[in-house]
Amino acid sequence: MGWEPDRYLQFSDERLQPAIDLLNRIPLARSERIVDLGCGAGNVTRLLTQRWPEADITGLDSSPEMLDRARRVLPTARFELSGVERWEPDGPPDLLFSNAALHWVGDHSSLFPRLLDSLSPGGVLAVQMPGNFEAPSHRLIRELAASPAWTGKLGPGRMGAVLPMADYQHILAPRCTRLSLWETTYWQSMSGPAPVLDWLRGTTLIPYLAPLDDVTRAAFLAELGASLAAAYPADATGTTLFPFRRIFILAQR
Repeated sequence: MGWEPDRYLQFSDERLQPAIDLLNRIPLARSERIVDLGCGAGNVTRLLTQRWPEADITGLDSSPEMLDRARRVLPTARFELSGVERWEPDGPPDLLFSNAALHWVGDHSSLFPRLLDSLSPGGVLAVQMPGNFEAPSHRLIRELAASPAWTGKLGPGRMGAVLPMADYQHILAPRCTRLSLWETTYWQSMSGPAPVLDWLRGTTLIPYLAPLDDVTRAAFLAELGASLAAAYPADATGTTLFPFRRIFILAQR
């Protein structure tokens, strides 16, 4: 079971808004070379081509399914199948942009300096990552996965991770002419019978569910769905609020 573009894009507007907010703060009037790290289905890559139509833009992702979708929706861009941890640019980019991807990659204390040092002088590293790993949604997944009924049955279930904000300051500030760090909690208004479960199935749950057959997967999702519905109840109108913390890093070399 790999990434499913249709399921991921079920909440395309909510997933795209942090990228738009980050994009609006990038201080580059022109850019010749841009790389979208973890480009997924290409919806953020499209925004980059609209902002910098003159740029040579490459989308990088480790999911063939996502890249197939990206190539169909944005045939003018170049897409490359590769993990960020193994990637090296063939020339210094002016902008490295990453929306909700680098939390899947480990060792940020070496990854972020390497990415920043690969930029052209004055180039920008712009990153958005989820920062809600201690939220009830993610805690409930970990607790259920560790329960006697499910221990050893699921996939490795790595949710990804981010460092404390002060660590990014310590790692990046000596290499930057400008560094901005901030966070935003997006109160996402959702509807449907199991909206939070549907959201998590598009991203966080993928490695957990990967080894399960259809029957076992359905049993796990039913149990998790009940817990999530209790933690995030719908109101009288059928609306569920799902607060989601995002962290942002904007570093200029």
